[in-house]
Amino acid sequence: RAFIMPPSILALFEARPPLPFIPPVPHPKMPTYLGLASFIEHFENPADVDWSKMPKSESKDVRKSRIRAERLKKAEARIAEDMQTWNPHEDPKIEGDPYKTLFIARMSYETTKHKLKREFEQYGPIKRLRLVEDVNSGQPRGYAFIEFEKERDMRQAYKLADGKKIDGRRVLVDVERGRSVKNWKPRRFGGGLGGTRIGAKEQNQIYSGREPPATGAGASGGRDDRDRDRDRGRSERDRPRESSGYDRERDRDRGDRRAEDRYRR
Repeated sequence: RAFIMPPSILALFEARPPLPFIPPVPHPKMPTYLGLASFIEHFENPADVDWSKMPKSESKDVRKSRIRAERLKKAEARIAEDMQTWNPHEDPKIEGDPYKTLFIARMSYETTKHKLKREFEQYGPIKRLRLVEDVNSGQPRGYAFIEFEKERDMRQAYKLADGKKIDGRRVLVDVERGRSVKNWKPRRFGGGLGGTRIGAKEQNQIYSGREPPATGAGASGGRDDRDRDRDRGRSERDRPRESSGYDRERDRDRGDRRAEDRYRR
């Protein structure tokens, strides 16, 4: 019944022409594999080599130590150069009385002037607050200076605000030492009081504040006292139960004797 189909449909069932023959790609003959014995004559004789002129190889640890020493030397040279031009007494950005000013460090980068002022106003009226920012990006650098109107308020904040938690970070509170301490060097010049970036993890300071937390008997005394009070309270709660149980047994015996006397009568 193919004659019933139109020519356009019959064309779909026609066989395609055969594929043309393509000869295979000729593969060149590869040379045979040889050992290293035939190449020994191309190597230099070890007896003729001057080993003193050969570059010495260094291990991974030696390379790391060398790079660290080079970076440390460059940093020391840069610090020495910057120290020649650093003078806090002539800095136009530094104002106010240094003996009424506090240095606040280890702050959160999200802490604002308004938040910081609200936290320290409880110690006394604030005259000036400076939140230090990066010169290029304008982002806060994590420390600030607060000048109080009275030196008495500054001393109270110095004693009570150290280790205070602001925006999830415990801040370090110290006096301004740049203009009040002779030969003082800031943290960026290798000075400062902090020890959070000395070197290895076991060498760095892990506590917040100026002084380490109390250790020894004094630190654990509070917990021991609480445990002792808890045990004392538990024993006091158990004592009435024992005495009441004893009283119930005695009352039961007394009732049995009365019943026996009544029966005998």
